[in-house]
Parts: sequence; structure tokens; C-alpha cells
Amino acid sequence: MQYNKAHSDEVGYVLNILESVRPIDTRLALEFEQHLLRLSIKKDQVLFRENEVCEYIYFIVKGALMGCTTHNKRKITTYISVENDFVSSISGLHGAGYSQEYVVAVEDTDLLAIHNKELNRLFAHYFDLNYIFRVVLEKYYKDAQQRAYIIRVGNAKERYLYFAKTNPGYLDRLPLELVASLLNIKASTLLSIKKNFSGKDKNRELEEWGQKLELHINKHQSFRHKDVRLQSLAKEIGLSSHKLSVVLNGYFNKSFIDYINQYRVNWIKDNIRNPEIMQNFTLEALAYSAGFSSRSAFYNSFKKLVGMSPVEYSKGAVKEKC
Repeated sequence: MQYNKAHSDEVGYVLNILESVRPIDTRLALEFEQHLLRLSIKKDQVLFRENEVCEYIYFIVKGALMGCTTHNKRKITTYISVENDFVSSISGLHGAGYSQEYVVAVEDTDLLAIHNKELNRLFAHYFDLNYIFRVVLEKYYKDAQQRAYIIRVGNAKERYLYFAKTNPGYLDRLPLELVASLLNIKASTLLSIKKNFSGKDKNRELEEWGQKLELHINKHQSFRHKDVRLQSLAKEIGLSSHKLSVVLNGYFNKSFIDYINQYRVNWIKDNIRNPEIMQNFTLEALAYSAGFSSRSAFYNSFKKLVGMSPVEYSKGAVKEKC
């Protein structure tokens, strides 16, 4: 797997998630800027294996991962994590020992990562980070305890309803057999229960919130704010951060970063086609006005979403007018 330095937009995205728990010291933010890495893995690719040390803690930007273990040659799904979740070895947390589980991609997945060596060093120097991760771990273990309880005492229908409530949109997104394994019920039973619950109301709700988001973005041009974050945008339109993430992934099939950058790129493309604007502004000036925080983030996003560089697109637009 190839690890590369994270882009500034991605670092800011993770910091915003952490700062929703507690404000972060400027020096700590610079540490993340320096040490946060990015990587992408394909569906069915193993992130780390059983009986090996997991060297990183990961943050899912886009995609889904599942934790698994084997017992009597039978694969058991122990957890499924999606966007905005932190993932690492549970049994070998912070690289303290060998992992008893392995983690594999359920979908093509984009990740950010920080090495446990760096993370442990930061724990030793920054109280803020210790506090934040304590809160993150508390939430994880509360969720795990609730999941273990419902799987142990609940019937199949109760397990289904629990998963549908705590993971809205994921029953249609994730492979049925994986969810069945997680809930410890047969896939055929889960399918039968699922058919009894219509998805029309859920899809209608996603569509309504998706349209409301579009209206808000177009009216207020929120994408042009350099500090726009998932949490701040969710608050503006009256959604929880988790629900907005579900709308972005379930209705638009985009991560938050790609959704915002698509608006920024489209805004820049419209301005490039205007000769009067191009006489007075450089591409970089348009990028900053559109909300990009750096030249590299602008060029990377533009090429990813358009398939060519901004310069190539600009030259093509000029030729069309000739």
C-alpha cells in the first residue's frame, strides 16, 4: 500500500472532526499537518491482517471497512465502519501487540492515517489529544456494548431495527451477508425481514434533505467559505453531522470533500468561460475565491473532477470562443 502526505483540505477535515470534541492547540494542528498520510485501497483489499502489528490508526474519508476474525474456520464480522469513523486494531491498539482481527475493504475506500509512533508521541505532549481520544473510545465502547446487548438478547427483527436505526442508509449500501454476519442472523432471515420494511419513506426523506441541501448551497454559496466543514454545514441546514453524511453518501454518492469541491470547480469553470473575468483574474485567484485553501488542492481537485488541469480547460474554453 502506498502512503502519501495528506492534502491540507483533508488535514482540515480531520481536525474539524476532532475539534467537535475539544479545541485543538495550534502546535498540535501543525503536527497533524506534518504527519497525516493518505492512501486508497480497493474493495476486498486487506488493510491489516490477523497476527500482525497494525502500525497506524486510520480515518475513513470515503468507503467502508469491516473487522473480521475467524473461529473454527468460520469468518465472523465483528464491526463495520464507514465515513468519519476511526479504525485500528482493537486487540493491538496503538501498536501495542499483535492484532487478533483483520480489516478488509467492503468498498473502494479512501483513508487518512497517522503512525502509532507519532500518535503515541503526541499523546505524551498534548493533553487535548488524550481527552479527544478518550471521548472517541468511550463512544466506540458504548456503541459496541449496545450492539453486543441487542445481538445477545434481541430477536432477529429487533437486531434488524437496531442496525437500521443506528446506521441509516447502510442496509441498502452494504452486502447483506456482511450485515447478517455482524448481527449473527442468517442472510435469508435478514432479507425476509428487510422485505417487510418498505424503503420508500427512507428514500423520500433522503431526497427531501438532498434538495434542501442543494437549495442552501446555491443560495448561500457555502462552498466558497474556506472553513466550511461537515459539522458547520449540517448545523446550517438543521441536520446532525451523521445524517448529513448519510445524505451525501446515500443520495449524492459523494464524500463531503468531493461534494464541496465539485461546487467549487463548477463555479470556477463558469468563470473561466467569461472573458471579462479572465482578463482580470488568474486561475489561482479564482480558486481562492471559490474556497480552495491552496493551489495544490485546487489543481488536484480540478483534475480529479474534470479529467484535465485548469490550464488545459482554460485553453480549451478560449479555443471554443475563437
